[in-house]
Amino acid sequence: MSLLSLINISKQFDHKIILNQVNFSLQEGERVAIIGKNGSGKSTLIKIISRDLECDEGKRVLKNDLKIVTLSQNIEFPPLKTVYEVCQEALEDLRFAHEKLKELEKKLLQDQDNRLLQEQAEAIDFITQHNAWNLEEKIHDILEKFFLYELKDRIANSLSGGEQKRLSLATTLVKKADVFILDEPTNHLDVESVEFLEEQILSLKASIVFISHDRYFIDRLAHRIIEVDKGGVQNFIGGYQNYLKTKEQMLQNLAKEHENLLKLLRVEEEWLSRGVQARRKRNEGRKARVLELRQKAKTNPSLIRTMRLELQREQNKIKENQPKNNKKVLFELENLYKKIENKILLEALNLRILQRDKIAIVGKNGSGKSTLLKILLRQIPYDKGNLKVGEHISIGYFDQQKSFLDDEKTLLETFCPNGGDHVDVYGKHIHVYGYLKNFLFPKEFLDQKIGSLSGGEKNRVGLALLFTKAYDCLILDEPTNDLDIQTINILEEYLQKFQGSIIFVSHDRYFVDKIADKLLIFSGRGMVQESYFTYSEFLDIQKEISEYENLEIQIQEDEQSKIIKSKKIQSKLSYMEQRELDLLPSEIETLEQKIKEIEDELSDLNNYEKKDISSLALELQEAKNTLESKLERYFELEEKKSNF
Repeated sequence: MSLLSLINISKQFDHKIILNQVNFSLQEGERVAIIGKNGSGKSTLIKIISRDLECDEGKRVLKNDLKIVTLSQNIEFPPLKTVYEVCQEALEDLRFAHEKLKELEKKLLQDQDNRLLQEQAEAIDFITQHNAWNLEEKIHDILEKFFLYELKDRIANSLSGGEQKRLSLATTLVKKADVFILDEPTNHLDVESVEFLEEQILSLKASIVFISHDRYFIDRLAHRIIEVDKGGVQNFIGGYQNYLKTKEQMLQNLAKEHENLLKLLRVEEEWLSRGVQARRKRNEGRKARVLELRQKAKTNPSLIRTMRLELQREQNKIKENQPKNNKKVLFELENLYKKIENKILLEALNLRILQRDKIAIVGKNGSGKSTLLKILLRQIPYDKGNLKVGEHISIGYFDQQKSFLDDEKTLLETFCPNGGDHVDVYGKHIHVYGYLKNFLFPKEFLDQKIGSLSGGEKNRVGLALLFTKAYDCLILDEPTNDLDIQTINILEEYLQKFQGSIIFVSHDRYFVDKIADKLLIFSGRGMVQESYFTYSEFLDIQKEISEYENLEIQIQEDEQSKIIKSKKIQSKLSYMEQRELDLLPSEIETLEQKIKEIEDELSDLNNYEKKDISSLALELQEAKNTLESKLERYFELEEKKSNF
């Protein structure tokens, strides 16, 4: 069922045509990714979809009472509201659903009207979908999962960009909507937050339209990709992997004109295909092992601990069969220590960085990743330890502020400061326009000043400039931020050809997997772990370890529960009372399962034609009443035991 349609939409700003006779439709439950070069019109398209911008020509058709919720790039919270208060206010739709459900239950006792039953099913479905039967627990869960709990008493507007993004996402996705529109939802998020966001989005019973350059995120979520280019849109069914295959086929007929792009796409498709198949096998194996352990743990709980320790040892193992390394040492860190205010960022860090190392620095925001880069660059001091830097090392640095660019200079002056119009790149002497064309700059940009460029365009200039210099080492801080997918592909190609070492901070899992041959994982509290796994492999192992830890906790809780139960059985209840108490937990569990099954049936609108909904609703109410009386009796007997 179509929720909204754009018919022959056109939009221009000044004399620049952004969208020209564009058609777009969104189906119920569909997840659509929008990609394209920076400045191609992606944000304009979603603003027209969300009714935040009017089109110049064309027609927008929306389903009646369609509710659209938008996550924009520019985030603003109510003044002086704390993080906790912002979360509370965000749950207004869920609070209303709870109140409505209570009213409906009262009305249904008097009248089994089909309209009331449908409203009840919708309210139950909305609360269940968000796992929000206890609203206070839900707030706690939101804050924990988006790593905001320690900030709950902070004023929301005082948070950092990444923290505000997490809070905005957390409070957007709990709202009631038919359509969610998300503009770059993964920007400023660390990997743990991105993975949790993926799970949240997959659980939503709503349509999603999102802009993203995170290729794993797109591949996992998108049913369809829309590419915006030269004022038009192109549809691609499936995720990022299918996009690559289809795009390659489309370019076959234009192979000469798009030879470089076609080559990039082929390499990308082959790389992704191998990675996806490997990840799928690993995930299937992990799930099978965990399920098997659940069964075996009942008779041999120590097996879980053995598996967990074995995985942790594997994760910490240095790459096997490595030849003795005689490469030049660029940096050597000995027992390095760094503390900012009361927070330890580096503690006793020992590390050697060698010629041609490709090292990705990954981990949670605020764990010290950028601090390490600044120490290597000698921009900030360390507190204790020793840092040796190889002699005559030239370092190219790319930071988020693009501090190495002069806003008053043109592109030509930036790339040819001593005059002329040629640059040297990897031993080739080429015209600056021919080189910048690879970074998607048209010829007319050569005389444009750096200060007039957008953030994404400045990023492209900064990265292109790095490869015109002879460096031994590149140090890059979040190089893919504000870049479109096509530019990231170009960046990856140049980095893979680079003969020196690369040290970079990134949250982009796909980018890290392609470029890094070694990881430095910042886990907080000064702890830094080395790994030679790909980032995806490392994260998969972390998930498996986490599942084993949860199993261990569950077993310990079960054992503790048995001990407590055993002690209580020794209390002086009558034989019949004790027997009743023993049976009540299983009876309560059966009732809870029955209630869940009935609620699931009521939430499935397909059942409204097949079943007697009135009878189901009555059965649900009776089960709830029985459960309440069983619980009262259980607590009554427990209290009686405790008084002995």
